[in-house]
Amino acid sequence: MELEYVEHLSPMLKGDIKNYLIDIDGTITEDVPNEEPERMVTCEPFPDALETINKWYDEGHQICFFTSRTEDLREVTETWLNKHGFKYHSVLLGKPRGGNYHWIDNHLVKATRYKGKFTDMVERQVTIEVFRD
Repeated sequence: MELEYVEHLSPMLKGDIKNYLIDIDGTITEDVPNEEPERMVTCEPFPDALETINKWYDEGHQICFFTSRTEDLREVTETWLNKHGFKYHSVLLGKPRGGNYHWIDNHLVKATRYKGKFTDMVERQVTIEVFRD
């Protein structure tokens, strides 16, 4: 991963490389709650998610699965991702449950709500909530 460092600031990815943080349950496969880990073994990936995520990986983007699954579910999660051929760099577990996220960060953050189909990203103008200047 190539990073740019500028005057003691957190590094940025170079060029047009993106850091994709991708949810698992309900986004790349059916929505499986932590309380039903046996379903995590048998659920199938959404084909368009597998194809698109692996394409992004091959293009040089960073792929991180960011999930509400807990640390005790790491092995079943990584085994499932590998079994189905997902290419990725990391898995972050323990995302807060409950949805309705509002991410606040010192870096540019773009969010896309999954609505049933993975495709290439397109640019669109939308209204968002921001801090007052």
